[in-house]
Amino acid sequence: MADLKYYDVILKPVITERTMNDMADKKYTFFVHPDATKPQIKEAVEKMFEGTAVLKVNTMNLDGKVRRRGMTFGRTSAKKKAIVQLKETSNEIELFQGM
Repeated sequence: MADLKYYDVILKPVITERTMNDMADKKYTFFVHPDATKPQIKEAVEKMFEGTAVLKVNTMNLDGKVRRRGMTFGRTSAKKKAIVQLKETSNEIELFQGM
C-alpha cells in the first residue's frame, strides 16, 4: 500500500441530486483514492476542511464498467466512493455552500 498524504486521499466530490439531498443531514460524498482506508479518509476531511468533525465514514468500491469498441471489450477504471457523516456540532463543508 502506498504512503498516502491527506491531500492525496480525496479526489473530487460527487455531485448528484441524491448527494445534494443528503447534505441536509450533513452527509457528503467524495471519490477517494482506491487504497485509502476509513481512518485516512476521516483525517483528510478534518484537515482539508477546517472546523469539521467526522462522525463516521462509509466506503464502497465501484468496479469499472464494461465498454466495447467494435469487437474489443475493455473496462473503465475502478473507483472508490466515501460517504462522510459529520457531527451535529461540526461546521458544514463550504465547498458545497453555493449549490
